[in-house]
Amino acid sequence: MLKTGMNLLLWADIVTEAHIPVIKELKSIGYDSIEVPLFDVEDPKKYKWLGQLLKDEGLGCTAVTVVGADTNPISPDPKIRQAAVDHLKKVLDCAAEFGCETLVGPYHSAIGEFSGSFPTETEFQHGVETMRKVAAEASARKIQLGVEYLNRFEIYLLTTAAQTARYVKAVDHPSCKMMFDTFHANIEEKSQAGAFNSCKEHVCHIHISENDRGIPGTGQIHWDEFWAAVKASNYSGYLTIEAFGSALPNIAAATKIWRDIFPDSMQLAREGLAFIKKNAGV
Repeated sequence: MLKTGMNLLLWADIVTEAHIPVIKELKSIGYDSIEVPLFDVEDPKKYKWLGQLLKDEGLGCTAVTVVGADTNPISPDPKIRQAAVDHLKKVLDCAAEFGCETLVGPYHSAIGEFSGSFPTETEFQHGVETMRKVAAEASARKIQLGVEYLNRFEIYLLTTAAQTARYVKAVDHPSCKMMFDTFHANIEEKSQAGAFNSCKEHVCHIHISENDRGIPGTGQIHWDEFWAAVKASNYSGYLTIEAFGSALPNIAAATKIWRDIFPDSMQLAREGLAFIKKNAGV
């Protein structure tokens, strides 16, 4: 059965107890889950309160993270590749504290780091070997990995659904699958349906994101063909809205949000949920 989710990056880059009212309001609106940004991962115990809150509220939970130059899984330096494994183990430890079901994000390679040329087969293989180790750690914590491809302006190893499906097949571990994001597909693919169909057997998570990162259903995404492809598939996971605003300067800068795209975050959450329910039938 399809379920709905809301990414908390609209309100927080580090979720604390100050965000309890936001989480409770998302539950009251009708969401099935939240998605937690995991960038502060040195102390897993600091997320223990969140696990209890989610249990009390009856909410499911996923999480999202990234890696940087010093934890790059495709680095030619084996020490940096091992640092990637060590860092993602910390992320997984934090995620386990609040009962995370799936960890998503472009942690296959460093975000914002470019070689200036096509990704090489050596980089691909380094990434595969590193992710196999991470997948084993995820399995031990009963967490599913959902590797995300991004557009060419943010990353270069994986920028299409087909590339990511190839990567997941090469990792060849049941705890490593992929996620599909309508925003990135809108930039890189020939069609939403074609892209989704090329990887559907590997997809464990979906981000619903408009072309301007605003309210889903109000922009230029070819939603009709996307929804048709999802309904025709066996996908039964979360449909999680990912949107970005101007409230958090660090996140706004990272996602290149230079203007106000929507009037209010909770309005986006309400209208986005209504859009999903109308089109996905959840």
